[in-house]
Parts: sequence; C-alpha cells; structure tokens
Amino acid sequence: MSVRIGTNPIAWSNDDLPELGGETPLETCLAEAREAGFTGIEMGNKFPREPAALAEVLGRHGLALVSGWYGAELRRRSVEEEIAAMQPHFELLKALGCKVMVFAETFGTVQGRRDVPVAERPRMSETEWPGFLDRLGLLGEWMAERGVAIAFHHHMGTVIETAEEIDRLLEGTPASVGLLLDTGHLVFAGEDPAQVAARWAGRVNHVHAKDVRAEVLARARRERWSFLDAVVGGVFTVPGDGMVDFEAALAPVAKAGYAGWLIVEAEQDPAKAHPLTYARKGFSHLRAAAERVGFRIGEDAP
Repeated sequence: MSVRIGTNPIAWSNDDLPELGGETPLETCLAEAREAGFTGIEMGNKFPREPAALAEVLGRHGLALVSGWYGAELRRRSVEEEIAAMQPHFELLKALGCKVMVFAETFGTVQGRRDVPVAERPRMSETEWPGFLDRLGLLGEWMAERGVAIAFHHHMGTVIETAEEIDRLLEGTPASVGLLLDTGHLVFAGEDPAQVAARWAGRVNHVHAKDVRAEVLARARRERWSFLDAVVGGVFTVPGDGMVDFEAALAPVAKAGYAGWLIVEAEQDPAKAHPLTYARKGFSHLRAAAERVGFRIGEDAP
C-alpha cells in the first residue's frame, strides 16, 4: 500500500477568508510546501486556471496537483445543470491528472457566514433525501466514467456533517461516490474518525488529515461560534498538534488497501501559525502515523 503525502494551500492563504494570508505569494506557498516534504498540493484561489500554466508553475516546484474543492448545489440543480456548472473545474483537474474531485454539497451552507453559528446549519428533510441521493449517484457514475471520481466531503456548516448523515449518503449511492475522510471535521461534528473509517474504509478515496484543539472546540460549541470564527480562533491545526489519534483513523483505511493521497489540511491564521513551521510538523507526524499502520510513503515527484 503506497500513498503520497500532500497539502493544501489553505495554511498559507485562506479561500474563505482572503484576509488570512492574502499577501502571501503563490510561489512562497509552493516552495515551502515542497521544502516541508510534500509532493502534491490541492487547488487554491491563487492558482492559474489554465492547464498549461498550472502545470508549469507546479512543475517548477516538483509538485503534483492532487485535487480541488468544488462546492456543488445538487440539492437544487439537476444532474445536467450540475455537470454544466462544474465542467471547467472538472476538466482542469482531469487535464492535470487528478483522480478525485473534492466535492461538497454547499446549497444553503453556513460555512462561509460569520453571522451564523455553525450549529444552525441546514438539514435535509425526509422527502428531500431520496432525490438528492439519486442525483448524486448519477453524477458519481458520470464522473467515474470520465476518470475523476467524487470524493464527497462531509463538512461543517453543510447538510452532511455527522456519521449518521455519512451513513445515509453512502448507503444510498453506488460505489462510484467515494468518501473524503476528514478527521478534523468529524471531530468538530462530535464523531470518532476511527469509527467512521472502520465502517466506510472501502469507500474512502481521499483523506484530509487535520487536527483539532480541544479547548478551542469546547469554547466554539459553548459560545456558538460560526465556522469561520472557529477557524480564526484556532480550532484546527496540523497532525500532531491536537487531540486526533491519526493511527486509529488511518489503520482501517490502510487495511482496506487505500492507495491515494493523505493531505495535511489545516486552515489557520498564518499570522499566528507560521505556515512552514506547521507544515513541517504536520508532514512529520502524518508520515510517522501512516508508516506505523502499514503504509509505504511514495516519494516520487511528478
């Protein structure tokens, strides 16, 4: 079982809160990501959106493009409408050799609203679930046939947060709909990443490894913070700097034969958490945890 360890530019520049790291050049992000040991990176808002230009800038730093976030609105769109909306992003990822697309359902989400507590997220009604799952399944088949699979991202502030909602989503869709296992979002949602991993390891096709600061999480819940206020407050951090047991979370995935990417993704304020320092810490801890559960770390550059 060979995996590669990548990162996300959100530690250097935050897409949801552009004021966090807005002044940091893309070149700094890419150079420091490679210096920390990563061989791949996900998309960020400072990346070129033209395939040749993106391949050139990543190639100069010895980095592969791993994937990129897509905020779907499949709750209100038809499959055909969603395909049309995502086509440019899908084609960019495909052109750069990505095997998965980070896919979250964001219609009605509160993840980007600082005026709404994350606890007041939307929820799907009983009557809405069947149609949503049918459309998601069809979209998953369409994407899989074209070589870039859905990696469905359960995410705070959205309609898919909890283990129960993940169960319902995966039980109601074909295997072409993969699961993005995000340790930080599961802990924030009150779930055990190891239990979710054990139940759905065979459907996991992407992993986001983020840690959680227990004291900040407790305060965020107690004071009913928004998701973005929790991020600014430091609820997330890199592996090895919080409460998550990464060996327990990764062991079922390793046992199931996972052979994709492990992504250090920890949105923090770069003015408080020096990106390169934390990137090195996260890489080192995640690599050690992955090796202890049986993964072999691929070092090849693109």
